[in-house]
Amino acid sequence: MTLTVAHISPIMSVIAGLLILIMPRLLNLVVAIFLILNGLIGLGLLKWLHM
Repeated sequence: MTLTVAHISPIMSVIAGLLILIMPRLLNLVVAIFLILNGLIGLGLLKWLHM
């Protein structure tokens, strides 16, 4: 399986969900990081993720 930009967002969602389940106090931090990374990927600013 090849990972593309389309696969990164769902993988980040699963990881963020697991972190929130394990440590609910991290909710603000996890959501902020997820939104920032998702925005950067959507804008195409993280070119190194294009494999």
